[in-house]
Amino acid sequence: MTRNVLQFQRCGRTIRIGEFLPRTTLLDWLRLQERSTGTKEGCAEGDCGACAVVVVRERDGRLYYEPLNSCITLLGQLDGAELITVEDLADDGVLHPVQEAMAREHGSQCGFCTPGIVMSLFAHYHECDGPTTRDRINDALAGNLCRCTGYRPIVDAALEVCNGADDRFTRNAATRRRAIAALDDKADLLVGDERAFLAAPASEQSLARLYAQHPDATIVAGATDVGLWITKKLTPIEKIIHVGRVAELSTIEETFEGYAFGAIVSLARAAPVLGSIDPDIAEVLRRFGSIQVRAGGTVGGNIANGSPIGDLAPMLIALGATVELRHGEKIRQMPLENFFLDYGKQDRARGEFVRRLLVPRLPATTHFRAFKITKRFDEDISAVLAAFCLKVGGGRIVDARVAFGGMAGIPKRAKSVEASLSGLSLTDTQRWRAAADAVGKDFTPLNDLRASAVYRARVAANLVVKAIAEMAGVSSGVTRLADRRMVADAAE
Repeated sequence: MTRNVLQFQRCGRTIRIGEFLPRTTLLDWLRLQERSTGTKEGCAEGDCGACAVVVVRERDGRLYYEPLNSCITLLGQLDGAELITVEDLADDGVLHPVQEAMAREHGSQCGFCTPGIVMSLFAHYHECDGPTTRDRINDALAGNLCRCTGYRPIVDAALEVCNGADDRFTRNAATRRRAIAALDDKADLLVGDERAFLAAPASEQSLARLYAQHPDATIVAGATDVGLWITKKLTPIEKIIHVGRVAELSTIEETFEGYAFGAIVSLARAAPVLGSIDPDIAEVLRRFGSIQVRAGGTVGGNIANGSPIGDLAPMLIALGATVELRHGEKIRQMPLENFFLDYGKQDRARGEFVRRLLVPRLPATTHFRAFKITKRFDEDISAVLAAFCLKVGGGRIVDARVAFGGMAGIPKRAKSVEASLSGLSLTDTQRWRAAADAVGKDFTPLNDLRASAVYRARVAANLVVKAIAEMAGVSSGVTRLADRRMVADAAE
């Protein structure tokens, strides 16, 4: 069954839209069509958070409030959800508790960024279980930039009010949950025609069939990357297949070897599971974009776009992960490290999509380290990401898997570094530097706006030494901004 009308909940009623350009962003629809101009456009690339809105979905019998950057979220991604903007928060002229606290604590000056900040705090207000903490608020606001107020009064407002949700949204949650559930008709969505369309298949079978018929279509999960093609490159995308409604690709399964992540599992949902493998993974994912990016971006999307600076790929390559792909009825698997062929090129045929990521647990006596180097601590693209998976026995490294991002046109293993580490005694500090120098045999990094080639090469070499030093017990982690033990304690 196919439906040709987009439908979502808005202010207690069902919105149905039968005609729109496939590449229409949610922000443009709000400001230009609905004329809800409280949501602002700042950077148009998902960095500043001025455009943040909250999208509510039903999952596992409860409602989840997720902040998203409407500037890079496509209108078609809203199908089956509820949309809440800053205009919707006040109750019959009475400010929402978050808005009231922001006003009382003087958390706004020019006000341009304030709507997005309020929406991020509104999502946190509903998602924090009990009194919040300053660290959790800082994470919730990492994707919201304020140029004039300063964050202290904003954080103070959040500390004051984010201690358990009690507003009209919680009081009518049952009614809203039923309304959202009623939108899930299991029908495939297709708005447009053969030349240009926005499609949202409701099953994996429908997705496989549609993509095989239209291999020139662009697959969108969270649009955290494709959204920039539209807003920055002005790419005239005509055919878009949104995979966010394919339930078979949204599961996280525990297997005998580890975990299987469906391709559309969001980074926010994947973070606690991947973080349970090692605290360093948890810390990298905490700094993976912002909460808005993690709520939209997906595990499969981060891999499928083939970015040489994606944070997930180097860590999963070091762990020995496997990628699973599907084309029509054919499913195949390969080591993730073999998926990336060259810049912008992956081992993926036309009409073939990423289905799952299979991630093993760490074996006994195996140590993992991951380091993310950026210009800005939160929400920045990595200049270098290094991941080390080293098996130790008898005080020596007996097996090594090392991968880097940002050092080449693709995320890739450092085979020379691995060879230098194999058999290395953790007490042989002279050979530590030799292993670090092997980085130069594996990579010839490029100069770009994120970092120079010289900087990347030096940092990568130093990270090799740092990983060994931590495993040898020489470094206690005092050179880290976030200690592994602190991250582990926070996860517990």
